[in-house]
Formats: sequence, C-alpha cells, structure tokens
Amino acid sequence: MSSLWTPDGEHRVERGGPPPSPAAETAPPGPTGAFEEGISEEDMARLAAELTSTPVEDVVANHCYGLFELAALHLSQQPPNLASARLAIDAMGVLVDGLGERLGQHHGTLTEGLTQLRLAFVKISEASSTPGQSGGA
Repeated sequence: MSSLWTPDGEHRVERGGPPPSPAAETAPPGPTGAFEEGISEEDMARLAAELTSTPVEDVVANHCYGLFELAALHLSQQPPNLASARLAIDAMGVLVDGLGERLGQHHGTLTEGLTQLRLAFVKISEASSTPGQSGGA
C-alpha cells in the first residue's frame, strides 16, 4: 500500500493487479505516471478537482517547504552533503526569489527560511573546510 499527497492530505492507495512487466518498469511514466495503477478514474477526477481548487501559490509553497526540508536534511548529515544541500537551496531560491510576491501569504515565510538555509550552508561549509576547529561561538 502506498499513498498519494493532495492538498487535503495523504490518501491511501491500494495497489492491485499483476506485477508490472520488466519492460514497464524501465519505461518512463506516461501522462499520469504511477497514478494509473490502483486508482480509479473517478478517484483521479476527484483528486484532480481537489488539486485544481487549491490556490496554486499554496501548492508551489508546499514544494518550497519540501525543498527546505531536503536541504536541511543534507546539511544535518555527518558529514554534511554540501553538494546536495546546495542544489536543494538553489532550487528553492529559484522559486522564492523568482516568483517573489506571487507566492502570496507564503512569500515572507519562504524568504526567511531561504535566508536561514543560506546562512546555515555558509556556516557549515566554513566549518567543514577548517577541520580540527570547533564550531563554538
């Protein structure tokens, strides 16, 4: 069993039917990708209606929060995975800086979060490049 995220929360999805053929496993997903398996057309229509009724800035902000969490996760690894953290931070920056006020009520929070991530990245990068020194202030 797996789940599908929508703005109304997680929805459990039963997987049924025979296992996919080896060719299907290597083929790129079609227009609906992995959603085809185990979800009825009625459920897909309902989920699509929920998603299209949600303000787009809320959906985009949710993706930004996901990028924030991804960057923080890579920064917290021992040792930190700076290359992966940088990619997630840069991706979030493209969205937050590029869209600006179009993110509506989320703009301020996302801008602050991005600033904190960038500062943490610099601090962790500097600490990582000077082995033997403690990070105390």
